[in-house]
Amino acid sequence: MFTINNYVVATSLEEAYTVLTKNKSNKILGGTLWMRMGSQNIHTAIDLSKLGLDTIVETKEAFEIGAMCTLRMLELHSGLQAYGNGMVSNCVKDIVGVQFRNGATIGGSLFSRFGFSDPLTALLALDTYVELYKGGTISLEAFIEGPYEKDILIKIIIKKEMSLTGVYLTERLSHTDFPVLAVAMTQSLAGYKVAIGARPSKAALAHETMDYLNTITSGHERSPLSNEQLEVCGEKVVEELNFATNMRGSQHYREHLAKVLVKRGLRQLRG
Repeated sequence: MFTINNYVVATSLEEAYTVLTKNKSNKILGGTLWMRMGSQNIHTAIDLSKLGLDTIVETKEAFEIGAMCTLRMLELHSGLQAYGNGMVSNCVKDIVGVQFRNGATIGGSLFSRFGFSDPLTALLALDTYVELYKGGTISLEAFIEGPYEKDILIKIIIKKEMSLTGVYLTERLSHTDFPVLAVAMTQSLAGYKVAIGARPSKAALAHETMDYLNTITSGHERSPLSNEQLEVCGEKVVEELNFATNMRGSQHYREHLAKVLVKRGLRQLRG
């Protein structure tokens, strides 16, 4: 559990940022659900619930998702359910239970860059950006790879891609447990994206695998891949990304899962 010495309901982003940077142990609150897994002493907790960051706005070009939106809101949003075979909505449906998803926020899930984060993996396979109060708008991949700095995540932007199809696959020890491994894949007119999460480190794009796929499918966007090509994709993912062991699975098991799920996902995308 965690303890809070002071509590502030921010009335503006500037106020929230000023309080956040006053003390190294000051924290922005999301849904606080993952925070309960650890033990920490928070000098001042900052509540963003009054800043209107809990809306999902869909336009012709993009989805703009406020950082205080709950995972349940992503799951039920009709536009997200329809886009990319509902990959974003599907990626959260196995996270604990409905009560939990009604409290957990997308901002909290992404800003912490947890290795086990389902949304982080799925969103990385889309054309996704984050808007930070001081850091501006950057790609989700740059955010994941960047340093942990004091800032406020305002919203997530998913830019719509033409003819996008997507798939999100995981292996879990039980239905609502953390994923042992997560694989998100998309295909659009811009090409393929392959993201692997719960390695158990944070999600990453498999760029060499993506380059290979975009080369062999150029001009043949919907023709089936051969078994040999599928095998190469599985091997490339394991070669270019690092996998490790934790309480949920060994490195060897995760590497095996990566090969299986990547091939399965590609069959679904090309089916």
